Amino acid sequence: MKLQTILLAGAFAVAQAAYAQRPEEDHPQAQHPEAPHAQEEHPQTPHSTEKHPEPRYAAPRANQGHIPPPPVKRPSPSAPPETERHVNGKVNGTQHVSNNQWYGHDRPDDKRYHLDHPFEHGHFEHFGASYRYRIERIDRDHHRFWLPGGFYFEVASWDWPICADWCWDCSDDFVIYEDPDHSGWYLLYNVYTGAYVHVMYMGG
Repeated sequence: MKLQTILLAGAFAVAQAAYAQRPEEDHPQAQHPEAPHAQEEHPQTPHSTEKHPEPRYAAPRANQGHIPPPPVKRPSPSAPPETERHVNGKVNGTQHVSNNQWYGHDRPDDKRYHLDHPFEHGHFEHFGASYRYRIERIDRDHHRFWLPGGFYFEVASWDWPICADWCWDCSDDFVIYEDPDHSGWYLLYNVYTGAYVHVMYMGG
């Protein structure tokens, strides 16, 4: 009886050892599920079609809180500067913009603006109400200022007193327009004060 019991125990041990050595596919309970694909774990983000937001500028203080359209070319070369007249009887003939009207603009035939070679240093192309600039550098002795990118201008000597006390290092406070009445000149407009001066493009 003891011998029979020993033989049965030995046969059971051999069978159990053989079963343990079988491949994993015979042991469903021992299989490890395949890891999900990386794309499922971290799905690829499609390329963004969102547009980058436009630069956010401080609201202009002059011209009733908005950037004016460009000045209109006057039909007569002898057209005098226009004066702003207020309801209280006061008048303002200085170079400034109010209600989109460009006041104080010198006569088109003013000899001070005559140039033998207009645009001698080339044309500045990034002008108009859609461009706002900060001044990178100012040379007060020579009445010159630089925009980002190395483009620089010179203020007309007779206009310098108008802008000498401007805050030249204030950010994004300036817009440049092409002067429609004086060939070869541009207008630098201050969105904070509403005043403008004549400037010449010197290159970049």
